Order: sequence, then structure tokens, then C-alpha cells
Amino acid sequence: MLFSPTGYTECLREWEDLEKNYQQIQDTHRLYKQKLEEVTKLQDNCSGAIARQRKKLKELTASLEGCKENHSTAKLNPEDVDAIAEMESSIKDRTDAFSEMESFLPKKNGLYLNLVLGNVNVTLLNKQSKFAYKDEYEKFKLVFTVILFVFSFTCRVLFSDRTLDALFNFLLVWYYCTLTIRESVLISNGSRIKGWWVFHHYVSTFQSGVMLTWPDGALYQMFRNQFLTYCLYQSFVQFLQYYYQSGCLYRLRALGEKHNMDITVEGFQSWMWRGLTFLLPFLFFCHFWQLYNSITLFQMFQLPECKEWQVVMCSCSYMVLFMGNVFTTLEVVYQKYMNNQDKSKNL
Repeated sequence: MLFSPTGYTECLREWEDLEKNYQQIQDTHRLYKQKLEEVTKLQDNCSGAIARQRKKLKELTASLEGCKENHSTAKLNPEDVDAIAEMESSIKDRTDAFSEMESFLPKKNGLYLNLVLGNVNVTLLNKQSKFAYKDEYEKFKLVFTVILFVFSFTCRVLFSDRTLDALFNFLLVWYYCTLTIRESVLISNGSRIKGWWVFHHYVSTFQSGVMLTWPDGALYQMFRNQFLTYCLYQSFVQFLQYYYQSGCLYRLRALGEKHNMDITVEGFQSWMWRGLTFLLPFLFFCHFWQLYNSITLFQMFQLPECKEWQVVMCSCSYMVLFMGNVFTTLEVVYQKYMNNQDKSKNL
């Protein structure tokens, strides 16, 4: 229980204690501001030193390339060849080390974050904050995957109402917009998110916005059930992916095979070969459903009664998603296959 003074003497004694404590708070805050200024100066010095070192390394790399062109390898001494190879390897390692350092230093936001947030520093300066933000991002995706599944089920099975559909599409727009912002913050803090999956969310945001503006009518009703069924299936696949991929990431991070800021994404990754490969058919079926949606919408666009521009826009966006998803998935599958072949040859 808190002490509550009752008499004048007790109040005076309490005030004196508060006064002493207030002085301590002032001294602590003064020290905090001093250390904060020192940290800011250290950040500026470190960022500047890294930038200068990067510039010199770039010039040195260009000079080494020039030396290789002017002097063939056969004319160089074996010691010189080894020295150049060791130098190039060290330059690469140092570049990676600088990237790791910069993930803990303030940096300028990209164009998208500048447009959305302005010139606000979004760099998290310690590992605990980075991990906490990443974990919160993962939980956010999981919670909204469940919400979207329930919402799409409600619209598809229980209620056929355009207003409820509009709320669902608005939720999709907000969800994908939020994902793009959070992923940009994660990238600023060292996450190595594959570029396609970021662009995937931009396209999904655009597509959801187009669906939101599509007026009710015969064509909308013609595509509505197919769209909602697709959303149901997509949420289901993403739910399976989250649990499987998060387990893979946890295991591979523990083995030191993955970066600590890597995340689960809506797509196939090379490490998905370890374990439940049954996800591949689910993923490909989802990708080809996007192609089916695109073809359906394109056929609707050719109908004489089609007057809505949303039809062709949704068709194009689904086609972009299909091509990007399939190409990225096949690329990773091929890379994994080639890596396995190389390992077999080495054995």
C-alpha cells in the first residue's frame, strides 16, 4: 500500500523526500541527454566512416578489375594471384559486415516510407527491439489471416450483402497497406525480404482497392462467389504456411543457417524442402487459381454488357500475381535442385 500522510509533519517530511527524489531525477535526465548526444555523435561518425570506407573499397575493386584486364592471370606471379583473390574475398566479407553494422545505425527512409511516414527514423537500435517488432509482425499476420478467413466465410456462406463485401475489401486494403509499411520498416532494420513478395503486397493493395470500388451489378455478382472462395482458400494456405515456415525458421536460426531478422513470407523458400513438402501442391494450386481468376475476368471484360473498368484491372493484377508467384517459386525450386546436384557430385 502507498503511504498517505495524515498530519502536517508527515506531509512536510514527504515533500522533502519528493524534493530529493526530484533532484535525482533531474540529474539522471541530464546525464541521459548528455549520453544521448554522445550516442548521436558516435552514430554520425560511424555512418560517415562506413560511407568513406565503402567508397574506397569500390575504387579499389575497380582498380583490381583494371589490373586484371591489363595483366592476364598467366603473367602474374602465383603470390600476386593469391593476394588478389584473398583481397577480393576480404572486400566481400567487409561489405557484408558493413551491412550488419548499418542495421543498427539510423538511415534515410526509402521513398515509400518517406511518402507514408515522412522523414522519421524507424531504425531500431538494439536486437531486443528488432526481434520484438519482427515477432509482433508475425503475430499480426497470423491474427489477420484468421480474421480474413472468418470474414470471407461470412460473406461467402452466411450473408450476401454488398456493404459487407465492401467492408471485407476495405479490410484487405488496410491489411496489405499495413504489411507494406511494416515490411519497409523491417527492411530498414536488416530483414532480407525477397523483392517480389514486397511488390506482391503492393499489387494486392491495388487489386483490393479496385475490388472495393467495383459497383454492385450483374458482373460483380458473377465474379463474387469465385473471388470469396479464392480468399477463403488463400487464407487457409497462408495459415498453414505460417506455422510450417515459423517452425522451419526457428530450427534453422538455432542451427545458425538463417539470419535472425528473416521472416515468414507468402511464398516458397528454399528451406521449405526440409519437412512438409505437401505445401507445394497447395501453393501451386493457389497460384493457378489466380490465373483462373484472370482468365474469368478477361472473358467477362469481352461481354457486351461490361462497362466497369474494374474488370480488366483485376484481370491484369491477377495475371501479374500469377506470373510473379510461379516464376519465383520455380526459380527457387530450380536453385534448390541444382544445389542438391552439386552436393551429390561432391560426395
